[in-house]
Formats: sequence, structure tokens, C-alpha cells
Amino acid sequence: MRAITRRDMLRLVTMGAAGLTLSRWNFADAPDGDERPNVVFILIDDGGYGDLGCYGSKTIRTPNVDAMAAGGVKFTQFYSAAPLCTPSRAALMTGRQPLRTGSDSVISPRVPEKGLNVDEITLAQVLKKRGYATACIGKWHLGFQKRFLPTSRGFDCFYGLPFSNDMKPCWLMRNEEKIEEPPVQATLTQRYTQEALKFIRENKDRPFFLYLPHTMVHLPLAASKEFKGKSARGLYGDAMEEIDWSTGEIVKELKTLGLSKKTIVVLTSDNGPVVNRLRIAGRNGSTGGLRGEKGQPFEGGIRVPCVVSWEGKIKPGHVIDEPAVLTDWFTTIAHLADAEVPQDRIIDGQDLRGPLFGTGKRARTPFFFTLNRRLLAIRSGDWKLVMPLRRRKRGEKKQEPMLFNLATDSRETTDLATAEPERAAGLKAQLLEFGKRLRSRRR
Repeated sequence: MRAITRRDMLRLVTMGAAGLTLSRWNFADAPDGDERPNVVFILIDDGGYGDLGCYGSKTIRTPNVDAMAAGGVKFTQFYSAAPLCTPSRAALMTGRQPLRTGSDSVISPRVPEKGLNVDEITLAQVLKKRGYATACIGKWHLGFQKRFLPTSRGFDCFYGLPFSNDMKPCWLMRNEEKIEEPPVQATLTQRYTQEALKFIRENKDRPFFLYLPHTMVHLPLAASKEFKGKSARGLYGDAMEEIDWSTGEIVKELKTLGLSKKTIVVLTSDNGPVVNRLRIAGRNGSTGGLRGEKGQPFEGGIRVPCVVSWEGKIKPGHVIDEPAVLTDWFTTIAHLADAEVPQDRIIDGQDLRGPLFGTGKRARTPFFFTLNRRLLAIRSGDWKLVMPLRRRKRGEKKQEPMLFNLATDSRETTDLATAEPERAAGLKAQLLEFGKRLRSRRR
């Protein structure tokens, strides 16, 4: 083990002040502060927990993502920050609960004044200060006026859609210019991949952050002629298999350029899939048997796949069963890059380096889920409380929260609120207090 320097000690003090549990961090396993890793972050849109081979899919072929999992880490209890697009993306970019940032509802092209608050600090801005080249290639969905676009939020370049592909009008952009309206969706995944490879090649000699939020498999589905009609799961499977191909092309390019040992690659999803609301063969995703779907706080709407690879740094075939959430990647990536985490605001994301390197655990903090300024759910330890999904109508009997023990009932089949009234009341009080703090703007 190398000697711990004064810089190491200062960094430990700073992390401790931020409330990070790093006492078990092994510096021999950590990247040196001057060895800033490249970061490739791949985000599937509406990808389900059961849609990848390494998570049990028998009908969608994902050999490249499966290889990532075999050579790296697979999380079994990883959560999106919300059950819909905009809030999850805001959480990833800021490391903060969507309700804190005013971004816990979906942005529409009909409301041009909406976007991620300009006083929020994005992950791209944090990394750019550390000398990273930064690119956003794919779906942004955090505002489409100039002040909200990726090029105003720390990204050197942007190529993609400003919001979801089902919204109208819809267009493809390069930086701040519309270049195709409407976009040819069947070739988007291929074009995103080509842009991503070009960015990697152009920045192979400096640290880079490639954020690749795919448009697929959000509805309407599309796939190129090379993939259309090729899977056993219809057009949904075709689009997912094309994303797997894209992932393989990126991993292959990193190896060709000799960057595999210098690059951490993360693949996850922004929320769960559309399932029950779309009973059309070949167009719905799979939650792997979990309850619920996109838009809901049940596990099927918020528990998503998460696979991480980093050759030579992460133990191959490692499975992480402890819970983690999308906000955690903001904090984790910032620390991997030896970058400064903002100290003037609450950062909800915790450091995942301990679980990733097998040297410690994530801090045991509760997960709160909100949407459209409504409190949806809280998970604390193995227990999860889900609030009523809809507002009570006049004269209707009051609905009660549901309580689940996820350690024994990950599919949320048995409501234990009546059997465990004190536990249910305690979790509800925590969730209400969280909402109260945010309403009072004590952020």
C-alpha cells in the first residue's frame, strides 16, 4: 500500500464533513487522485428490471450487457430516483431529490419556461471543473430553451432530442440548433452510437464524461433495419437488442483505444417499463415479476437494472444486493474524479465506492419517492411504505398506506400495515417530515 499523503488526509476530512461513510475505504484499491477515470454513463429510457439477460430475460438477447455484468458488477436492488423521466434525470445530474430541485414532474414542449433550475449544479459542471471533456448524446428532457440545454449546463456538446420521442413537436438537435424535424427515430440509436464513438476517439488523450441517455425503449418504439423483426419480443425486444449492440460497440472501442482500465461504464434505466397500461404484444417491457410499472412507486416502476464495468478495478461477477439509488452516481462519480461535491446545498446521493470495490457499504439512508409534488413512498432498510396512489374522491372511503417487507416480499404481494401499525406510522411520519422540510424550503 502506498503511503497516505497530506492530500489524502485532507480529502478524508472533507468527506467526513460531508457525512460520507468511508472509514472502510482501502486506498490501495482506489484510483489515485491524479488518475481521473473516464466515465461512460448509459441510460435506457423505460427499460425494465426483467429486460436484460443478466436479469433473467429469456426473450431479449443482451450479450454485451451480460458480458459487462460478468466482468463487473450487477446491482439487484438499484432504484431510479422517480417513476418517470424528467425527475430521474434531474436527480442524476444534481445528486438531489427531484422535489428539492423543482423537477419532480415531466417537462413538455408546451411549457417552454420549464427546465432544471439554472442555479442547480450538474455533474457535467462538476467534472468540467476537473478538466473533463463532456458530451450529452441522446434524450435530455431537462428543458429546451437555451439556458436549460446541455450546452448551458456543463456539456461541451449535445446531439439528441430535447424531450421524449412521443411529444409534439419533436426534433433532433446538434448543440443549440434544430437539424431534423421530426427525427427519423428508426436510426436514432445507430446515430447516437456513431456520435458517441466519435467523441471517445476525439478525447482519448484526456479524461472525458460521455452521458448517453438513449431515446429507446420509450414509446413509440423504433429500430433500424438491422434489428427490426429480429428479436422474440417484437419491436420492444428489437429496440432493446439494438441498445445492447450500441453498448458493445462502445466497450469494444474503449478496448481498441486502450482505455478499458481507465474507464468506468455504467448502464441503468431512468424508471420501470410500461406493462399493464399497454397490452399490445411486442410493445411492453418486463419488470421481472415485480409489482407495478412506469409511473408507480411499486418496485416495477422504480427498481431498475444497473450494471457497472471497470477493467482491473472492479471484481468480475460481483453482485451487490444492498439498495442504491440514481442520485448516488452523482456523488460517486464526483469522488472518483477527485472533484468537489457542492457544499452549499443538500446532496442526497451517497458514495458507492465501498460497494463497488468491496471495501465498505453505502450509508443506510432512507429513499424518498415523489412525483408532481406528491409524496409516493419511502424505503428504509428492508421496509417500504407506499402512499395511496390516487387522491380520494368525495364520499369515498379513506385509503391507507401499504407496508411491505422487501427482504421477504420483493413482489409486494402482502400488505403488512395492519400487522405492523407502529412501523407503518413511523415510516409515514418520516415521509411527511421530508415533505414538510421541502415545503419550508429548508433544502
